Amino acid sequence: MSWTFESVAIVGSGAIGLYYGGRLAQAGEDVRFLMRSDYEAVSEKGLTIGSVHGDFRLPQVRACRTPQEIGPVDLVIVAWKATANHQLAEILPPLLHAGTQVLTLQNGLGNCEALAEIVGAERVLGALCFVCINRLSPGLVSHTAGGRITVGEMKPDDAGRAAEIEKRFKAAGIQAFAVENLEKSQWEKLVWNIPFNGLSVAEGGVTTDVLLDSPETEGEMRALMTEVITAANAQGLGLGRELIDFNIDRTRPMGPYRTSSMIDFVEGREVEVAPIWEEPLRRATAAGVEMPRLTELLGRIRGRLAETT
Repeated sequence: MSWTFESVAIVGSGAIGLYYGGRLAQAGEDVRFLMRSDYEAVSEKGLTIGSVHGDFRLPQVRACRTPQEIGPVDLVIVAWKATANHQLAEILPPLLHAGTQVLTLQNGLGNCEALAEIVGAERVLGALCFVCINRLSPGLVSHTAGGRITVGEMKPDDAGRAAEIEKRFKAAGIQAFAVENLEKSQWEKLVWNIPFNGLSVAEGGVTTDVLLDSPETEGEMRALMTEVITAANAQGLGLGRELIDFNIDRTRPMGPYRTSSMIDFVEGREVEVAPIWEEPLRRATAAGVEMPRLTELLGRIRGRLAETT
């Protein structure tokens, strides 16, 4: 039996949620945004996206203050930082009906498992967003590069959920791809996230161009990427070493890009330490792989965060 969706709820209306939700709404999808800090601005002025794939503005957006106001939908997209996941048990139930599926766009590992504890693994999908994007002010998002998204099912079945999301996202101008192995895709993204997000914080809050300007730091990033690939392959995921050059080369043109963790760090918000660095290290250790570079990086990140508390 195939699955489809007619209504979407965006939980976490920051840069990621506003961009992807905005693209879907622009394409005519029924999208309802759960908003708090942006509610007044978006209700009054709508949503504006400045994008390398074409600017657009939505003068009217279905902005809601509570999940009860949104009501049950066919697809829930969780786009907030994993540091807010303690709120899921309260937020999700009012959004669910018997056939609702839940898609997380969050970084790192362990987020699908957190959702599964609440809604059941058979409802859960994960997606990895490869995008340079920032929320400049309430209701205003800047999309400067990328936008590709890969979607996979935590518990694959024959309903074609990931394929349907791919199709509908593509119809909305989003470069989407359904993948058979979600865990492999998660580790592939960690090849970038662990070094770039990590060192942007460990170095005190610096952009990616600063990291790449230093041959020593680039060497550290390459060593970290090697560890991530080794840990993934110890779990049978089959990542290739070509991912190292690929990730370095695709980052250089980004210029002074601020990683999501760097933004959280310099603005005094909680950094996603557990899913991006702690959980991958835990899984590597369980697979019998030592990650001395990641262990050292994690210590440096914790030290930086301790300085701000």
